[in-house]
Amino acid sequence: MSPDIRRLAVVSGAASGIGAACGAELRARGWAVAGLDLVPSAEVDLGLEVDMTDLAAVSAAVERTTAVLGPVAAVVSAAGHYAMAPFEDITQESWRRMLRVHLGGLLHLARATVPGMAARAAGCIVAIGSELGIGGGDGDAHYAAAKGALHGLVRSLAVELAGQGVRVNAVAPGPSDTPLLGPDSPWRAPDCLATLPLARLVRPAEVARSVAFVVEEATFMTGEVVSPNAGAVI
Repeated sequence: MSPDIRRLAVVSGAASGIGAACGAELRARGWAVAGLDLVPSAEVDLGLEVDMTDLAAVSAAVERTTAVLGPVAAVVSAAGHYAMAPFEDITQESWRRMLRVHLGGLLHLARATVPGMAARAAGCIVAIGSELGIGGGDGDAHYAAAKGALHGLVRSLAVELAGQGVRVNAVAPGPSDTPLLGPDSPWRAPDCLATLPLARLVRPAEVARSVAFVVEEATFMTGEVVSPNAGAVI
């Protein structure tokens, strides 16, 4: 199937967790997928080693993607970083890293892909947010701040790009069963799980199905934050 017939999605953080699940879900639906990550994924059509905090590297990766696979129809910004710390222990570097990965990663992907999508008056961007960016969390100040800022960027881009045919939304899961939550994470403890109405972590495949819905079916939706979060935020 030629690239201009098979729809192309660029997924960051595609080597593991939610990003890998999004790539797999979209490929199962007939999409070609280019995966951008610090560790290239072998489970996509084109896996590229990219530091999402580097605008030049992201732009070069998107240029290579379009040269190999064709024009980008959808973007999923799923590259992530997570760490817990009391706010008084958050260093300047850890604060900046949260913002560079989450907020910078989305901004760089948008800058690299929006011109092409706007030229065709069609495109979709989905950022992976977090319920912590909505409700906050104990020991999560820098992560929650980065995700809250990401939600704000999504809403602003949605307003700015709607007239160019580009939709921008976020999918904000609750605590999810991914490598970002280590084996000793408080969220894996039974007492923490019991605070969730569904009493379990969200599965990456469930988040991926939500992303696919926003990409393929929710053509009426822009500037929204969809929350598949096991009831963590209601």
